[in-house]
Parts: sequence; C-alpha cells; structure tokens
Amino acid sequence: MISHKTILKNTLGLLLFAGSVMSCSKSRLDTVPTTEKMLTNFYKNEAQINEGVNAAYGMLQKEGQYGANYMVFGEIPSDNTFDEVPANDGGNYGQLDLFSAIALNDLVKDTWEAAYIGIQQTNVILNRIDAIEMSAQNRDYLKGEMLFIRALSYFNLVRIFGDVPLVTKETTNVNDYFGQGRTSKAEVYTQIEQDLKAAILLLPKARSLKGKATQGSALALLGKVYLTLHKYDLAIAQLAQVGPLGYKLLTDPARIFDPLFENSEEIIFDVQFASGINGNKEGSRGFQLFSPSGSVGGAKGHNLPTRMVYNSFTAKDRRKAAYLGITSGGVPFTKKLVQTSSTIEDGGSNVVVLRYADVLLMLAECYNETGNPGKGMDLLNEVRERAGLDKVTGLDQNSLRPVIAQERQWEFVGEGSRWFDLIRTGKAIEVMNAYFKVTPGYQGISINEDQLVQPIPQSQVNTDPAIKQNKGYN
Repeated sequence: MISHKTILKNTLGLLLFAGSVMSCSKSRLDTVPTTEKMLTNFYKNEAQINEGVNAAYGMLQKEGQYGANYMVFGEIPSDNTFDEVPANDGGNYGQLDLFSAIALNDLVKDTWEAAYIGIQQTNVILNRIDAIEMSAQNRDYLKGEMLFIRALSYFNLVRIFGDVPLVTKETTNVNDYFGQGRTSKAEVYTQIEQDLKAAILLLPKARSLKGKATQGSALALLGKVYLTLHKYDLAIAQLAQVGPLGYKLLTDPARIFDPLFENSEEIIFDVQFASGINGNKEGSRGFQLFSPSGSVGGAKGHNLPTRMVYNSFTAKDRRKAAYLGITSGGVPFTKKLVQTSSTIEDGGSNVVVLRYADVLLMLAECYNETGNPGKGMDLLNEVRERAGLDKVTGLDQNSLRPVIAQERQWEFVGEGSRWFDLIRTGKAIEVMNAYFKVTPGYQGISINEDQLVQPIPQSQVNTDPAIKQNKGYN
C-alpha cells in the first residue's frame, strides 16, 4: 500500500516544485536550469519511471489537495460544514466559510500550486515514457494512471476556480507559458474528457496494489464529469459500466471509513495515507484540522459539520452514528477521518475520492433527469436501504430532485461534494442565502454568481499579467 507514495517527499519533491509551470516567485524561476539538468538525467529506465508515477500519486497527498483542502473547498462554502473559530490559522478557513475570501488566501494558493505541480509531474511521465524500455502492458497502465490523475486535477481546479491555464506538455522552461492566460472551462473540460476516455482504454479492471487508478476509477470520474456538464445520457453510459467491475455497497456504513476495512469493494478510488511511515510523512493533518477545538491535541475546529445537517438525520438513519459524532458541548464532528496514531498530525485515514454509493446516486440523478424517475428511485433506494431508511416510491421528476439532493447531502457529508452539488444543480445561491438568514453568525451575508468560484491566487496574477482575476475579487 505504501510504496507508491514514499517518493515525493524525498528526491523528487523539490525538483517538481521548482519546475512547476505556475512558478510564482523570481527565486523559483532562478532554479530552472539546475532542475532541468537533474530531470534530464532522471527517468532513464523503468524503475525511475515507476518512481515518477509514484511521485504523481504522492502529490495527491499534499495538504493543498486531498491532504485537506479539497474537502474544505467542497464543503465549507456550503450548508454542510462551518469553521468553529473563523480567525484561526490566519482566517484562511474562516474566509471560505464567510464568503470573504481574498486572493492572498493561503488555501487558495496552496491548492493551485499543489495541483499544477502534480500536473507537471504527469506531463513529464507522459512525455518520456514511450522512450523507456518496458512491457507494453505496464506502459499502458502507467499512461492510464497519469491521464487519470491529470484529469482529476483539472476537474478539481476548474470547479474551484473556473477558467484555468491548461498545460498538457512537459514544461522545460516556465517562461514558455507566461502570457498564455487562463483557458476557458469548456476547453479544459474537453481535455478532461479526452484524458479519461484514453485512460479507460489503458487501465486494468482491477489492481493488486491499492490506491492505484483502475478502469472503474476513470469510468466513475468521467461519469461525474458528464453529470457536472448535464450530459446525462453520456454519464449513464459510463456509470453503468462501474458496477459490473465488482464494486458494491458495504452492508454496514460504519465500515466504509474504518481503517480496518479500508480499500473495500465500495471504494473506487481513494488517496492513501498511513501513520508511522517514512518519519511520519505519509499521514495527513485532516483529523487534527477537522476536529472540534479542545477535543484532541492541536485540534483546529475547521470544516465541522453544521448542527443543521447533524439534526437533519433521522434517528433510524444508520449513517448518523457511522459518519458523525457530537461532543459533550454539542459540537458535531466527522467520523470519516479518525485518529490512528498518538501523533495527531500523522493521520492514517484514507481520503475517499470515488465510491460506489456515489455512482448509484449519480445514476439516480441522471435517470431522473432523462425522464425515468422510476429507475432513479430504484437506484436511490439501494443507498437508502443500506442506511436503514424506507424506500421512496411514487415520485415524479420534480419531486424526486430534492430527495436525491438530500440523500447526497447525508451520504457524502464531509467528503467534499455538497458545494459542487449545489452549484451543479443551480441551487447554490438560493440555498446558501436562505441558510444565512436563519443561521447565527451569518446574518448580513449574501452571495451572487461571482462567489461560485474562488479567487485566483494573487501570486499568479502578480507573476503573469495575462492571468486575470475572477470577477468580484479585484
């Protein structure tokens, strides 16, 4: 489980950071000649290519990506989670919660940089792998993995920031891309689609090494991309192929996020973490960051479930106790990240990116939107039955929409889905402005379309004038 993620923080991390296409300081630009030479002398054989692939997976562990921030960007702007003390950690999390984010926000900067460093690494491998002697099968698998990670990275970027620079070639001179500016969302989505279609043909149906992308990973992600674009028939075509690959719901929702049962048949793709490995460098701070203040050592109180969402679960819903807890002081917390070590910041909970319950609920939404609410209810009820809830029956298309949305809110609370679900369904402004009116601490806040994306990091705007700031953040 660990071998693919131990490379980044050693020999390659500094090289990739210095060679990132989105370099944002003069000192970083000054290092390019040295890093070019070092990278030129690397990736000369299959073993080195495998290390480079592992480094791309390692980038997904970064706090700017699945180490923390993607759960934050996908939850805290929504009605699912809140920041317990908005001023903590320089106010960076609180800004996202209160819709007061500025272009100097550290989370915005860290996520942008981590994503583009990872993209650069996938581009390096894709550029060089054909010249390396190895079996055709292994070459295909590794290419498929890099295409999947690149597509996943751009999917996250485009949902968070909107238009973003699109780079699909290895960057040997960062100055080559200065002046390019941001690429339209439509073009970025076209590239994501192309990458995932190619990955589906290259990846195996199953892998013995957990944490590696598979054909099911690419199918599920492409289905989610099509759903995001409201291409429901295309989404169905991809998502319907996932179940036959062997994925299924666990019978007990409490086991999904239990480290003792990680990498189960419900998990389609997750980012691997482990405690006590490589000098405590393979864990994440997620548990510490997302625990209520005072509950564990150094707890930050970020991205906590709201009382509203906690109270919305019925007593018979098995997910309430499985997914959420509540302190003696009445503060809810997630159980999807747990303490696995006495070193609190070395959390070993894997972070789930795609799982089969998501496939079922995405299919339910797609069938409903294409005029088949009956099929949609059948799929929805698979998830509800696992949760111990009664089946939904007799709903038409309009009545089923909010039921599916509510089910997604319950099932994926804390996983980084709610905010993007609200945007996809066109409900973000309506739902959040209504939430602000009735929730203490948010009175006076009102959002508009400008705030459906985050600001471009000021460092990027300063470095390249062609990269324009998002509207409303100037």
